[in-house]
Amino acid sequence: MVENQVYCIDILTQVSAVNAALTSFGKELLAEHIKTCVVNDIKEGNQEKVDELVDTLLTKLMK
Repeated sequence: MVENQVYCIDILTQVSAVNAALTSFGKELLAEHIKTCVVNDIKEGNQEKVDELVDTLLTKLMK
């Protein structure tokens, strides 16, 4: 779009839409990860996934 000299506001609108889509996908992926991977590991007595999840939430997702 930049190379084609599209109007800046139109590009910003597209960037916003992409960000919203990625955020929505990330939320769904996180929910599924908790419901499957984390729950299964807790049932098996493995708490490492919980620590990994907390670390990921605090250091990568909650900036």
